[in-house]
Amino acid sequence: MMAKARILSGMRPTGKLHIGHLVGALDNWKVLQKDYDCFYMVADWHALMSEYEDASNLRAYGEEMVVDWIACGIDPERSTLFVQSEVKEHAELNIVFSNLISLARLERCPTYKEQLKEMKGRDLTTFGFLGYPVLQAADILLYKGNLVPVGTDQLPHIEITREIARKFNGMYGEVFPEPEGKLTETSRLLGTDGRKMSKSYDNTVNLSDDPETIKRRIMSAFTDPQRKRRDDPGRPEICNMHAYYEAFAPDRTETVAEECRTAGRGCTDCKAELAERLAELLAPIREKREEIIASGAVKNILEAGREKAASVAADTLGEVMKAVGLR
Repeated sequence: MMAKARILSGMRPTGKLHIGHLVGALDNWKVLQKDYDCFYMVADWHALMSEYEDASNLRAYGEEMVVDWIACGIDPERSTLFVQSEVKEHAELNIVFSNLISLARLERCPTYKEQLKEMKGRDLTTFGFLGYPVLQAADILLYKGNLVPVGTDQLPHIEITREIARKFNGMYGEVFPEPEGKLTETSRLLGTDGRKMSKSYDNTVNLSDDPETIKRRIMSAFTDPQRKRRDDPGRPEICNMHAYYEAFAPDRTETVAEECRTAGRGCTDCKAELAERLAELLAPIREKREEIIASGAVKNILEAGREKAASVAADTLGEVMKAVGLR
């Protein structure tokens, strides 16, 4: 029987997971695990690159994040869940790969430039942050990943991974595949204020939020700025809440949009219905989270995942060390 193609993906444990993570990654991960050999990691080394001044919450955030993964349908029996820093080969392969790419190439990466502008108040002009895509290449290639589920903003990183794989194979012999980016179907949701959804902006709806919190966050959300009165016609195509309807209440999207255009309903009515839908959608996730936390199973799941990931990683690094002449 032909082995399943392998997928590596991960999330940085920098705070609570929100509905953007659900539609942007977790719904996709759940589908992928049926047909692929999936490795999903808590990317704490990556988180450290931006949170190095205070990393005290990374461990707790990581464990809570895995609770959310499982509550959303990621099955530890099908997928390997582990913490990046607990598999030492990630850092070791990163050192090898850091010799295969120039500083100028990393500085040209558009994601690097964007994040320097976006993450204000922190000094990210560091060697570690510049090398973020190199560590990401080590993550992917350590497991010889064939596909990497990403948003369009991460495609430049996948191209760097492919370049590093080609250079290594050309210099030392064929060891790595050249992975492909697998784009997620759902576009990234903006936060309730119209900016990027982020805990630092306090504009998220979190997977763990109760119905009252969901309602409060949605009812304060930014809508069409030109619709100042109830009887003003709206423009759903530019209203952020329209994108939420498309993601979470597709059966109501067209009707609600038409009522908005004709001033048949106001923004308050629109947001109240959406808050109800979201509360219904997140209720089973919240209940499952409570069960998982009560069971105390996450530590054992992560340990089993670490053992499997470490076994695969050790085999790959053994090939690398032999190829470059260090063994």
